[in-house]
This record gives sequence, structure tokens and C-alpha cells, in this order.
Amino acid sequence: MSRTPLSVLDLLPLSQGDTHRDAVSNAIDLARRAEEFGYRRYWFAEHHFHPGVLGVSPALAIALVGQATDRIRLGSAGVQFGHRTALSVVEEFGLLDARYPGRLDLGIGRSIGRSAPTEQGATGSAGGAGAVDKAIGDYRARRGAAVHDTDRHTPNGLLLPKQFDFSKILDPARFTAILGLLQQPGAWTPDYDEQLGQVLDLLAGTYRSAEGVAGHAHPGEGADVELWVLGASGGESARVAGARGLRFAASYHHSPSTVLDSVEAYRAAFRPSADLPAPYVSVSADVVVAEDDATARELAAGYARWVRSIRNGHGAIPFPPSDDTPAHEWSDADRQLVRDRVETQFVGSPETVADRLEVLREATGADELVVTTITHRHADRVRSYELLAKAWADRD
Repeated sequence: MSRTPLSVLDLLPLSQGDTHRDAVSNAIDLARRAEEFGYRRYWFAEHHFHPGVLGVSPALAIALVGQATDRIRLGSAGVQFGHRTALSVVEEFGLLDARYPGRLDLGIGRSIGRSAPTEQGATGSAGGAGAVDKAIGDYRARRGAAVHDTDRHTPNGLLLPKQFDFSKILDPARFTAILGLLQQPGAWTPDYDEQLGQVLDLLAGTYRSAEGVAGHAHPGEGADVELWVLGASGGESARVAGARGLRFAASYHHSPSTVLDSVEAYRAAFRPSADLPAPYVSVSADVVVAEDDATARELAAGYARWVRSIRNGHGAIPFPPSDDTPAHEWSDADRQLVRDRVETQFVGSPETVADRLEVLREATGADELVVTTITHRHADRVRSYELLAKAWADRD
């Protein structure tokens, strides 16, 4: 068996023509099958305002699939902290730990949110234009305008494409609407390191407010939860995860140009903790596997259109069938909008995809690999995971 475990990242996708009930049933079935296939973890992402992605609450999704599984670890990749409190997250995962003890991974990611008021008097009010502008500025700083402005390759051939410039698609009106719905009026997002510290203290039962008042999470305190930090660049998330001695989940599947930046920053900042004596990294990849390369390419045909729907600001559409894709015209601007994602999706036979995963593992030094797969038909998605698990297990 391969020395590097494989895990699953599920966005709870909705396929064109399916119902929400279908999507939830598919997630429950896939989690059960992933356990049978030998995957180590089953993680859920958190996304909002996407018609074709139903993963709005990792904790609730874990509760839904936990009943269908016995051993596979269940987790979030990750809980968005821009509009959440440390207490609410710890309590939710504490409750899950009571039902699925010793199986939970709490992955925490950053997301949009209003920053704390500044000394110059900026406010965190829902309608304040200054607050929205600052939130957009903070988001741009975290995601970065394009700094890798050409395609690169690692020595072993992993593609690090020209970085997508997210600043080109940020819409202040959309940001205002999102902040108004996700975050309470007047609320602001604490410093990320501070939030992680609160989570650790609440889990350990050592939380004290600035005034020295104890706070205890019931449930949550003492829960057997493995804590992860998600990061897509070499910024604050990677540095904080390393400095606190936490596990780190890096993304090749949605930020391929900066995956090496993130893992290198994490390892450079790493300080051993009681729980983790050495750096520990998982890296994600978007894959589609079928019996042969041609069939896999056909199953993945709707991916570019799906990514385009995310990046043009409309939100992920229900995943289209392969025979629906050619009817949609593509401009050069459309192709550039999705190029980095399409060219770094691993599509092909089991051997083809396993080979590319080995390149990713070697380039990043990953301790684990996390794969996410979306196809129009649920049976094809299950089969993709099955074929990959078998091919990977047959390797050293």
C-alpha cells in the first residue's frame, strides 16, 4: 500500500437535473463507499451563495454522513471563520465528538469579514462603505493580485500556472450583500491568530477573557478533535499554523500557483507542539478517474463551465452533463478565466492520475493527499474514487 494516505474533499455538489435531496443522498452514499475503498478522511468544505454547491455547514454535513460510516475520519475543510465565533465552532464539534468520538478533524479557514474598528474611527457597520472597502482590501491582500505572472514548473514537472488575479472579479456590491447576510450588523472578525487561540483554549478548558474571566464550552471542552488550518498562499494562515504547531492543509485544487508558497511558509514557521512534533501537511487535488483517459476527459468536460460560473460571480452552477457543454460558446477571456484550474485538474485512467498525484506529492512533500471529484453522474463519481483507491494502494 502507498505510504501516503488519500482522503476525500466533498463540496456537496448538485448535478444539473438533480434535487437537493439527491445531492445529500449522494454525499451519504459516497462517504460510506469511501470508507469501503480505504480513504482516511472525509472532509466537507463550506461555501455560500452557490446554486450548485450545498456544503453550507460542515458540522451538519458530518452529522448527516456519520451514521452511514464507522471508521473513516470526518471533518471540515474548512469552517469559514470570517463570520463565526470560536465558541460556536467548538460547541458544534464537541457535540459531534459525543456521537463520533475520536473521528473528528476540525479544519479552520479564513473567509471574508469586517475587520475590527481602527484608531482612525472606521466602523464595522453593515452598511458602511468604508468597512466594505476595507474588507475587500483585506481579501485582496490575502488572496493577492497576480504575483506569479508566468507559468512555472517544479523540477519534477508539476505545473504552477500563472496566478489568477482575483482582484479583477471583486464586486463591491456583491461584497456588501454577502457581508450583510453572513455577518451580524456591527459585528467584526477578530484577528485570525486570536481566533485559533480561542479554539485551542476552549478545547483545553483554559480560556480566559482579557479581564481574566473563565469561559467553558459545553460540549466541546476536552473533545478529541484534530485541529487543522487551511491555507492557499504563504500568508498568515500558513505562518500561524506553523507557529502554533498545527496540521496544515494546502490547496493545489483551487490555488495551484501558490501551493509551494503555502507549504514552504508553513514549514519555515513551524514550532513543535505537544500534539505535533514535526510539520504535517495535506495537499488537495481536483481529479477525475475512469477506465481510460478518453472516458475520463468526457466525464470532466463540464468542469471548465462549472469553474467559469464561480469566477464570473454568479456562483457555481449545478454540474452540467458532458453532452451539454459543447453548446456553450467560449471567448478568449472565458478561457483565461478558468485556465489555471482546468490545466491543473488531474484527469485520466487510474495510472495516469496516480502518476500525477505522485508528482504532486514529491513536489510538495505532502504527508497526505486529499482528492475532490465532481462528475455529472453520481455513479461515475463513486467509480472514480474506487479506481483511484485501488491504483494508489498498489503503489509503494
